[in-house]
Amino acid sequence: MTAAARPAAGALAALLLLGASACGSDDAAGGGTGGGTTTGGSTAAATSGSTSGADGDWTPVTIEHALGTTTVEERPERVATVAWANQEVPLALGVVPVGMAEATFGDDDGDGVLPWVEDRLTELGAETPVLFDETDGIDFEAVADTSPDVILAAYSGLTQEDYDTLSEIAPVVAYPDVAWGTSWRDTITLNSQGLGMEEEGAALVADLEQQIADTVAAHPQVQGASAMFMTHVDTTDLSTVNFYTPLDTRVAFFEDLGMVSPQSVQDASEGDDSFSGSVSAEQADVFDDVDVIVTYGGEDLVATLEGDPLLSQIPAVADDAIVGLPSDSPLGTASNPTTLAIPYVLDDYVALLAEAVGPAR
Repeated sequence: MTAAARPAAGALAALLLLGASACGSDDAAGGGTGGGTTTGGSTAAATSGSTSGADGDWTPVTIEHALGTTTVEERPERVATVAWANQEVPLALGVVPVGMAEATFGDDDGDGVLPWVEDRLTELGAETPVLFDETDGIDFEAVADTSPDVILAAYSGLTQEDYDTLSEIAPVVAYPDVAWGTSWRDTITLNSQGLGMEEEGAALVADLEQQIADTVAAHPQVQGASAMFMTHVDTTDLSTVNFYTPLDTRVAFFEDLGMVSPQSVQDASEGDDSFSGSVSAEQADVFDDVDVIVTYGGEDLVATLEGDPLLSQIPAVADDAIVGLPSDSPLGTASNPTTLAIPYVLDDYVALLAEAVGPAR
């Protein structure tokens, strides 16, 4: 696998240095007790809040989103994040949150921190921030205890009540349109705006786009191939074909890789505002335009699909063009693209897709 945070492009590195130099706090970050700066000899110093420009040049930032309008009046020195992966944006920009959500899916060692986040913290010489247990929803008390100046949640499923409660603690950056529907680009854009690091965020997006382009160029066969992402398959009930719709970020990522959503999936998703859909297994032959199926599972799952009299009619199943991702490992988790996960698994993921597609077409 590639490193969790590949060296940034020159423009990004320069912007990060500018942002890091603007921070006026020298307290140790992590643990939610200091919330200032922890340096670890990296190109971009780890800080608890860092924006471009001199300290006296701060201009209030106003962000419109699905749950209201948020204005960050003062330069944030203590940054908290809630929900999935929002912590990856400040970390990529050299800012260590004082608190972030504990990872319960794809955690490789049970410490509540995904490996690419752990690697980035190590690069920044920072301790693990306070981890919020979100098993039963947002832990508002724990968030408040970290005394944040801003709360990042551009990729989340916050309810209006969640947002209103969090807003009593600090300004909140929520999702732009649909809960859990924020693209990785918009997640970076909105969260970086909340930090006052819009230029650095734009450079980060450009850097990731270049990494994706370079990786895909090495596997030209994926270009134009159609891919369907099946949801977790219940091998005890194969009466339906369940899949993620084009609204889901996992499916949207196919487009970044030069792949396309099959017309059959688009048709089956039409008029549905949900992130998943289903078709009776008796109609499985409608997916005859699917080149590759991506799903969660291993060889046993593939064998089950290939042995089913109905699902085996799907050409991608018959051709063994199935990418089975282990749902309990980093690779499976990272199929949902996020800021630090993309470079961490990009090479491996695209290689698996290319293998499933077959020789260059």
